[in-house]
Amino acid sequence: MNKRLEDLTKEEWDTLFPIELEDPDPNWTIIFERERHQINEKIGDKIIAIEHVGSTSIPNIKAKSYIDISIEIPRNNLFDEEIIDALQDLKYHFFRQSGKGIDYMVFVKGYNLNGEREQVFHVHMCPTKHEMLNQIVFRDYLIANPKRANEYEKLKNELAAKYKHDRVGYRIAKDSFIAETMNMVKKEKSDN
Repeated sequence: MNKRLEDLTKEEWDTLFPIELEDPDPNWTIIFERERHQINEKIGDKIIAIEHVGSTSIPNIKAKSYIDISIEIPRNNLFDEEIIDALQDLKYHFFRQSGKGIDYMVFVKGYNLNGEREQVFHVHMCPTKHEMLNQIVFRDYLIANPKRANEYEKLKNELAAKYKHDRVGYRIAKDSFIAETMNMVKKEKSDN
């Protein structure tokens, strides 16, 4: 039986795909736009919005060269088989993501079982008002506040060295910075 990406353990993910930051690349936006077009061609009638999020969407900071995509969908399209099949046609692998609140859909593309990577994409697809959509607010704040974006880059550099082979640890270690930034957003809104 051949192993599938969906069958990898956390340890296998961490070993095959370590955390590696790269210098900012203006092509990240172009790569996103091409992928957005392909996704819209397949499921555009089933989605509300599609956004480039994650560090590759923030100018002038280092990032894992993954293109993170946030897709807002109507709640009744959550776990829709037509959506899953359409993205699998685009070579995405589907994962059901659980956590706080309601589960949502995650799709990844560009990983190979031999550890080699092509252009990696992560799609987070969730219904309106889902907490994952806060990635858009976080992105917008960092774009508008380059000093805060530079602080984020510094933290990411430190964490990439510490958690090179612990993808979950790397993500969790950023949580307090993200929460603090989201509190800054709320304070700014309440002050206006």
